[in-house]
Amino acid sequence: MIVGVGIDVVDVARFMATLERAPGLRARLFTDEERDLPASSLAARFAAKEAIAKALGAPGGMRWHDATVRRIVGGPPEVEVRGTVAARAQELGVSRFHLSISHDAGIASAMVVAEGDLG
Repeated sequence: MIVGVGIDVVDVARFMATLERAPGLRARLFTDEERDLPASSLAARFAAKEAIAKALGAPGGMRWHDATVRRIVGGPPEVEVRGTVAARAQELGVSRFHLSISHDAGIASAMVVAEGDLG
């Protein structure tokens, strides 16, 4: 059963300019595992985290570090949630996330489907 759907699009150059203007923002938005990725990958992960929040109803209080997006060679990207994001997912009955991310022509995008079990 689909619990929620989220989508987000990020202009890579504008996003990186924002990170340069506010150096502490990178540490606030990304986990240690994500922080040193190339610009297009960072923008795509930011889009993914925004899409996850939207799929969960965009409640306030969720922390950026409570979602990690991992690239899986030969497979779809993986989402690991904990803390505030996991709590909201549990509250809504979400048991798994399906994530698609892309970046091309200076734009990064992400689409998330939050799925729950029937019953």
